[in-house]
Amino acid sequence: MTAVTADARLLAPAARRRRRAGFLGASGWAAVGALAAIVLIALAGPLLVTTDPNGVSLSEALQGPGALHPLGTDASGRDLLARLIVGSRTALIGPFLVVLFSTIIGTILALAAVWFGGWFDQAVVRVIDAIFAFPGLLLAILATALFGSGLNAAVAALSIAYTPYIARIVRSAALRERNLPYVAALRVQGVRGFWISVRHILPNIAGLIVANATLAFGFALMDLAGLSFIGLGVQPPTADWGAMVGTGMGGILQGHPEEALFASALIVITVAAVNVLGDRLNERSEARA
Repeated sequence: MTAVTADARLLAPAARRRRRAGFLGASGWAAVGALAAIVLIALAGPLLVTTDPNGVSLSEALQGPGALHPLGTDASGRDLLARLIVGSRTALIGPFLVVLFSTIIGTILALAAVWFGGWFDQAVVRVIDAIFAFPGLLLAILATALFGSGLNAAVAALSIAYTPYIARIVRSAALRERNLPYVAALRVQGVRGFWISVRHILPNIAGLIVANATLAFGFALMDLAGLSFIGLGVQPPTADWGAMVGTGMGGILQGHPEEALFASALIVITVAAVNVLGDRLNERSEARA
């Protein structure tokens, strides 16, 4: 082994570490760490919770942090730490479903509109613009008014409201990709449009889709938390961060802001981490474009 080869091998791990650090930057990796911790807590919730998150004990209402209740209790005497841990599942599952459904529907519509073009493309654009004119939160409020309060109606309404956001971005990227020379070469070879879209265009814009879906997750989390805050989302006694902020408002007036404070802090941390990660991924996708 030559000295040059040995030095290259020694420097290779450091170079890989620098490339990994440069991929998202320090703030991006910090966001990944925060999100990983929150997701891990949500997944391991049943193993971490030793008390009933819905167990009511009026004799222990509005207690401050202590040995028995590390973060205190709410107005019904329920353990705040247990409810925050269990509520993380509801707080994350709802936005995940919104992003999943809206991304699938929006991507399919955008790819179909770009490939077929003509009147079909114009029809899709008009429908997207019409839905985009309605604020997502307003559409969710109307859905809960028609179909009743709960997570299912809110998720369905927000999925419809977020679809135009994803579809617009995917359509713009796919249209740019469709005009590249390799697509024309594939068409000359007789490759079907469906396979060109699925096997070539979609993988090339996947980074952009993931980046914007990540950003949409943060907005969906805030919207669902807002619905739960006003009583139209997750219904009691189910633990949810947004609902806990709403029920904790009374405790603030009584000098016990713990419930609203801790739930709000988790929402802010999660949304901030998601937005930072989404911005970094978006920058990477634009740099590759």
